[in-house]
Amino acid sequence: MFRRAFWFTTGAAAGVWATTKVQRKIRSLAPDALAVRAADKAVEGGHKLKGFALDVRAGMTQRETELKDALGLSAPPEGERLTELPAQARNRQLGGTVHPTYTYDRKEDH
Repeated sequence: MFRRAFWFTTGAAAGVWATTKVQRKIRSLAPDALAVRAADKAVEGGHKLKGFALDVRAGMTQRETELKDALGLSAPPEGERLTELPAQARNRQLGGTVHPTYTYDRKEDH
């Protein structure tokens, strides 16, 4: 009698376990779940690609600095001075910040 009860209980537990496992797999293969998983992978791939692009850009900047130093191009030639815009010079004398002015009129497009 105990033997039958043991095997009956074992069979019922195995059936419940298998049914639960199959139901989870079916839910994970549903179109909504697949779409969410694909979107997550795409976002993750985008973050990796952005990180790679930032690393490449940093490497390019570092290498450009090394090349300029090696060629002696890092400092402007003596006697030459960069000119600045009048608004920037005025703001610097007044201790203010430079705010760009735009002459673009959006009404021209329409």
